[in-house]
Amino acid sequence: MNYLAHLYLAQPNADSHYGNLLGDFGGMRKVKTLPTAVIKGLDNHYLVDRYTDNHDTVKQAKHLFSPKRRRFAGIAIDVLFDHFLIQHWSRFEASSHSQFKRSSYRLLTERIHVMPARMQHVIYNLTTNDWFNEYETLSGVGIALDNIAKRIRFANEFNGAIEDIERHYGELEAIFLMFFPQLIEHVKSHGLETNNEAP
Repeated sequence: MNYLAHLYLAQPNADSHYGNLLGDFGGMRKVKTLPTAVIKGLDNHYLVDRYTDNHDTVKQAKHLFSPKRRRFAGIAIDVLFDHFLIQHWSRFEASSHSQFKRSSYRLLTERIHVMPARMQHVIYNLTTNDWFNEYETLSGVGIALDNIAKRIRFANEFNGAIEDIERHYGELEAIFLMFFPQLIEHVKSHGLETNNEAP
């Protein structure tokens, strides 16, 4: 999953927000020096990613991308699912997306000074440039994915992934709406951040 979904599945505090994104920035290498609440957030991040990567509907979604882009379909789906989460926010959350976003940006900023250098750079750009606003529109998703394609360190044909998304938008949206409630229940059932036991 991408940043917004990970934050949605985190707890509403700074340590949890930090931990739930740290998994994308070499989290396991930091475990011995992290507070327990951050470690639980990191564990939750990995739980979410494992469940997502192994879910049959997500695997099905990857096959909706053209063969030349399929290698990176997981990246496209992660960003697209953030878009769908925003589009269907009221199905999952009583408070508004804008309220959640402001709170998440504030909580991340509280911990930015202890984040690894690359994570500091990304989180600063995310919060300053309001990446989640970009994910609200399909054109924004396309720009985000093309920017990711440029950052891949070898020649690739991932650019233009929005073409595959537009072609199969309805199917991909249906997959998200089937999958995401199951992911929420999976996280709740494990309760990695809501129980009182040490990780």
